[in-house]
Amino acid sequence: MKILIADIPEEGLSVDLEENIQADSFSVVAPVVSRVQLTKAGGEVIVSGNLGADIEVQCSRCLRDFRQRLDLPVNVVYHPIEEFDEGAEGHPARHVLSDDEMDMGFYRAGELDLDELLREQIILNIQMKPLCDSACKGLCPTCGIDLNTGSCNCAADRTDPRLAVLKKLLNDRKE
Repeated sequence: MKILIADIPEEGLSVDLEENIQADSFSVVAPVVSRVQLTKAGGEVIVSGNLGADIEVQCSRCLRDFRQRLDLPVNVVYHPIEEFDEGAEGHPARHVLSDDEMDMGFYRAGELDLDELLREQIILNIQMKPLCDSACKGLCPTCGIDLNTGSCNCAADRTDPRLAVLKKLLNDRKE
């Protein structure tokens, strides 16, 4: 859903969304539900509210797909991209963000894309290494069996061959 900045009244605009969001790194299993308040302050647009999404991601240990519920606060300040001087050949000039600018976004041509806002907030809040369960045992590094569903007959002693000399020293010392 796209919002024209000029259409946001002085008192602000409350928007309830139920959107299907597409992304490459995860799949959304139900429409993303969000309630946001848009407020103008000069050229800035302040977006605050919350969103809820059911996503499907892959466990980083056992590689199984699992569903995860995200309930996220949304607090972003949007600035017009035209605020920044253009660099060479019409490309935007480089701008290094400071710590207090990390919750900043940009809109172009007087239009704010709320679908992009929702997608961005979900991506920023997905765990870097999602786990289906904190006690997930993962895969056997030798045979690849899922250790959550069964066990394997691989050798329990998995000494790194580079450390075998140190293990021999320890054994010699015990004797």
